Amino acid sequence: MTIQQWENDLLQWIPSTNIKKNETLKKYTMTKLGGKADILVLPKTEEQAAAVVKYAYENNIPLLMLGNGSNMVVRDGGVRGIVLHFALLDEIRIEGDTVYAQSGALIKEVSKQVAAQSLTGFEFACGIPGSIGGAMAMNAGAYGGEVKDIVTSCKVLTPEGELLELNNEQLELSYRKSIIAKKGYFVLSATFQLAHGDQKQIDEKIADLTFQRESKQPLEYPSAGSVFKRPPGYFAGKLIQDSELQGKGVGGAEVSTKHAGFIVNKNNATAKDYIDTIQMVQRVVKEKYDIDLEMEVKIVGED
Repeated sequence: MTIQQWENDLLQWIPSTNIKKNETLKKYTMTKLGGKADILVLPKTEEQAAAVVKYAYENNIPLLMLGNGSNMVVRDGGVRGIVLHFALLDEIRIEGDTVYAQSGALIKEVSKQVAAQSLTGFEFACGIPGSIGGAMAMNAGAYGGEVKDIVTSCKVLTPEGELLELNNEQLELSYRKSIIAKKGYFVLSATFQLAHGDQKQIDEKIADLTFQRESKQPLEYPSAGSVFKRPPGYFAGKLIQDSELQGKGVGGAEVSTKHAGFIVNKNNATAKDYIDTIQMVQRVVKEKYDIDLEMEVKIVGED
């Protein structure tokens, strides 16, 4: 089957304006890196999303889910097959102390809306740059809070296009892990249980966490956020800092001088620059401390 054939078939479910051929993916990633996708599809409904997943499965077409692109590095050669982008599935609904959010809704936006309703429990996520889908897949967390503390259920599609509703226990959430990532599920939406709190305390906590993030993280440059998982008993950033790697890198990519756990696209880096810098950090830390730094970011696509 040709890319043109894929497009013709997808038009059964997706409007032509929401199908983009040879689309440059650096526009959709926080690192501003990456080559082109054969086809990028932006479904507007969960039914459309399910139709695309099922179509790709039945026709053996590679399928990649792209959220807010905050935790992903796309290689320079781009991505073959179909890239599914859920940016238009972004509904947020608050009913009492229960919050429903679709996969493409930004975590920061959910945090902002629930805070405005005097709901507490979501403050930790006020600065996380990803989408709800990505947050569910990796059990996103910051400043002592995690998604697993507040999620009650999650609606997903299996790689075959079957719809499942999973409760908190079935999601198997642990540090940066979930059944979603393990099984390759596609998140459609999630429901969270919060509590009514004191507006002043909520606002103060968000202001404090925002200050901590802005003062310590290199938000002035494109990056994939925190690159490495926390090794047991250590902090990745501290190991990298103690290895004297800050300011070092390959090509236009550099280990941030502001926060050693971040690698930034400082000067028109390529994806290869970025990945080579990741591997350089892993190699040096392994040589110096005999500790393997496991990546938190996902690398996809072709060289």
